[in-house]
Amino acid sequence: MMTLDVRTTTPYAALLLRVSMGVLFLAHGLLLKIMTFGFAGTMGFFGSLGYPPVFGAIVAVAETLAGIALILGVWVRPVALLALPIMIGATLQHLGNGWIFSARGGGWEFPAFWTVLLLVQAGLGAGAHALDLGRLTGRGAVAARA
Repeated sequence: MMTLDVRTTTPYAALLLRVSMGVLFLAHGLLLKIMTFGFAGTMGFFGSLGYPPVFGAIVAVAETLAGIALILGVWVRPVALLALPIMIGATLQHLGNGWIFSARGGGWEFPAFWTVLLLVQAGLGAGAHALDLGRLTGRGAVAARA
């Protein structure tokens, strides 16, 4: 009979969460905002919502960089916490559209859930198979923690 031990499963659960969110951030930042709409389109959209248009470029780049960092397992806790304002802003932006994200204009359940996932990731840390920057920079191996 197989027994599950949190000491062995938690690092892999954190890895799965980290890589999944990293892929989503790349889909939203790189594929959607940068490659599909372009910086001009994304900035125009943010401007149409009443935000300074430059926020569109900042969010697109931040989501792309966050996605790369999460997939690689680099600076996972700070990246998860720094991405929170983006997801909180997206949640607030969609509040008036209702709960379901498939509603016209997108509801708020998806960005709200993503906000919670970022908090969970910040609590868990990088998990298994995270890139060890200490070893790459010659500072020696740093023990990975879940």
